[in-house]
Amino acid sequence: MTNSWNDIQHADVVLIMGSNAAENHPISFKWVNEARAKRGAKLIHVDPRFTRTSATADHYARLRPGTDIAFMGAMINYAIEKDRIQWDYVREYSDATYLVNPDFQGAADLDGVYSGLNGSKYDRATWTYQVDENGVPKRDVTMQDPQCVFQILKRHYARYTLKVVSELTGTDIKDLETVCDVFTSTYKPEKSGTIMYAMGTTQHTYGSQNVRAFSVMQILLGNMGVMGGGINALRGEANVQGSTDHAALFHILPGYLKYPLASQPTLTKYNEDNTPKSNDPMSINWWGNTPKYSASLLKAWWRDVDLETAYGYLPKIDVGKNYSYLPIFEAIAEGNIKGMFAWGMNPAVGAPSAKMVRRTLAKLDWLVAVDLWETETSAFWQKDAGVNPADIATEVFLLPAASSVEKEGSVSNSSRWGQWRYKAIDPVGHAEDDLWIINEIVNRMKDLYNKEGGAFPDPILNLTWNYGKEGHPSPREVAKEINGYFVTDKEIVNAATGAVTKFKAGDMVPGFPMLQDDGSTCSGCWIYCNSVSDTENKLMKRDNADPSGLGFYHNWAWAWPMNRRVIYNRAGVDMQGNPWAKDKPVIWWSGFKKVWQGDVPDGGGDPGAKHPFIMVPHGRAMLFSAGMNDGPFPEHYEPLETNVQNTISSQQISPVIMRWDKKVAEEVCDPMLAEGCIAATFGSEEAKEFPIICSTYRVVEHWQTGQMTRWLPWLGELVPHQFVEIGEELAREKGIINGQKVRLTCVRNLEGIEAYAMVTKRLKPFVIKGQNHHMVGTTWHFGYKGRVTGAIANDLSPYIGDANTMIPEYKAFLVNIEKA
Repeated sequence: MTNSWNDIQHADVVLIMGSNAAENHPISFKWVNEARAKRGAKLIHVDPRFTRTSATADHYARLRPGTDIAFMGAMINYAIEKDRIQWDYVREYSDATYLVNPDFQGAADLDGVYSGLNGSKYDRATWTYQVDENGVPKRDVTMQDPQCVFQILKRHYARYTLKVVSELTGTDIKDLETVCDVFTSTYKPEKSGTIMYAMGTTQHTYGSQNVRAFSVMQILLGNMGVMGGGINALRGEANVQGSTDHAALFHILPGYLKYPLASQPTLTKYNEDNTPKSNDPMSINWWGNTPKYSASLLKAWWRDVDLETAYGYLPKIDVGKNYSYLPIFEAIAEGNIKGMFAWGMNPAVGAPSAKMVRRTLAKLDWLVAVDLWETETSAFWQKDAGVNPADIATEVFLLPAASSVEKEGSVSNSSRWGQWRYKAIDPVGHAEDDLWIINEIVNRMKDLYNKEGGAFPDPILNLTWNYGKEGHPSPREVAKEINGYFVTDKEIVNAATGAVTKFKAGDMVPGFPMLQDDGSTCSGCWIYCNSVSDTENKLMKRDNADPSGLGFYHNWAWAWPMNRRVIYNRAGVDMQGNPWAKDKPVIWWSGFKKVWQGDVPDGGGDPGAKHPFIMVPHGRAMLFSAGMNDGPFPEHYEPLETNVQNTISSQQISPVIMRWDKKVAEEVCDPMLAEGCIAATFGSEEAKEFPIICSTYRVVEHWQTGQMTRWLPWLGELVPHQFVEIGEELAREKGIINGQKVRLTCVRNLEGIEAYAMVTKRLKPFVIKGQNHHMVGTTWHFGYKGRVTGAIANDLSPYIGDANTMIPEYKAFLVNIEKA
């Protein structure tokens, strides 16, 4: 979240899209309803299904799964056509005025693609700004130059008219216009609108660009950095924010530092490639501090080793290789991965084309599953999985783990608030907490390397690993290392005042501005620097007083970065430091005291002295983003599996998405993957054979793959069976009645899965060019282990990845449905 849960109370309009927040994030609705009660806020819900969120919304609009960008494109075009732009904000705080490379051509010029396309990859050489003799982007403050970002954006979205988008998304044109009208009303400086989204936005082939479309909308309306605004991700579980912050992803290091490539053999080269430059004297360009953060991270891991040697210990990603979730199972099938830890993960149920994934697990030499109960992943070799155990040679270790109430540590919620949890009871049986388990593994590895040697033992033997008493690692010691401390005595000179501050080795680093690039400081995650001081762990703070009256609660928990509750909050004021909305100021400039007041300010300097978007090299919010692999503006493409033709352009799908079905066709993937990677593409006979759109989703009674909730009798009793929602019209066509067993099949799974039919008014056919396109929906919570069991929905989902993050497609694919 750019803002926070409780900040939602300040919104004048709440747009929930790609989320059923009322059911899956029920506590969030406390703040939605607070905004409605106190500010008269309007709630908009956009979703393919009519859900509990829809039922309470002021305005509901249906859209066909996979058409989010088209829908948002209509909203952006509406804002431009109706002159609903916060012009002062856009002029001063965004790149709308920047002139783009004259050789750049956009999707409006090239019928759905961008300049630089070469096969399945873009050369982004033309996706640049024009710069002056000082290397600063050239501007047209009138935003009339045809090569300025705003005019290119305007041409791009002019194609997304209400009529075109209504016919493409299946959204009633009046509903679409109402949503556009209500949400764009927040362009007024005194108003703000917030966007709440979840997996319904991200778990798409174009999930990254879905979120980018939100960014474009919010920048144009001036809704970033303000109270009641922002783009707010409703994380899929309690600590997903913490897991990404601390790099439980393949392409980043802790604190969102980029992961080193094989083409970066030295720390010097790594820093050169990953430290952005800016010649704009008004840009803070905070990522320019990358060398300080990379050095401090290396010192946290290998304190007694010089920086270059420590950097050499890090594995490097081969150029052009991808190590995300989907390629993992391809690598297992090919025999390149011999062992796997499934730590609180259940890919046998949660992965796309899960039936295929379960087959690949048999290629492993060993598998370790760390969880509270036996999962489908740890039991992939059992008869329940439909295999002969005698045929499986994989050695499986099941390590019982402690639950959240049986261990101490922190979680970071969607608001970026790190909050400490205390242990309530001891783990049952032989269960241990995760920290104890990983500590045992590391210490035993150290002993083995020390006794037996082995290939390249130095990274393990020299690893700094001391988290309290032997055998009893302390999460409080881990928290200190995450914050960071001085490795050596150090004097730091304030560049502005000349004041000298002295620190002793072992002192906690008070904030990331104090981190150094010379190896004198360490920090396990630079964005968490300031979370622990010499006297307190701020994650433990529980003072619910709010002197501001605005819901900052600065002494309740701690928010990264630097306890800032609204990111980019210096965009929440005008160039004189006055808040756009006087009744809900996020920060303001005290001319008398010469200081910022309110929230912790994002960056320094007097009003108007520095650009507010400090993490962007040029300091202004990006409407035009050259960092996306599939285009600088979000462009609508159809899902890979669809029976609808793209009417925005003749480019049916993005040319740069990761397609395993093409690998199958070209016979360049392991035969084990072939059946699970094929697709029913537009115009194919398979698409006609499987004409129904399918989406997976969650219910409040179960969690994720059900690996915890399906073992709990009360929750199992509430939702004991796998089911599929079917609209009344489709049920009549198929002769299906409520409660009847039905079978869902797809091109990857002709045998299909069985579930109970839930015939409902909540689903209606989408009428596209006079033809009905039906949709069904099912949950992904069920599997073959637990007190309650059911068919695995992801046995149907496709094996395809977003061009940027490689997130799989779970929300828009084709199936057929018949009586079982």
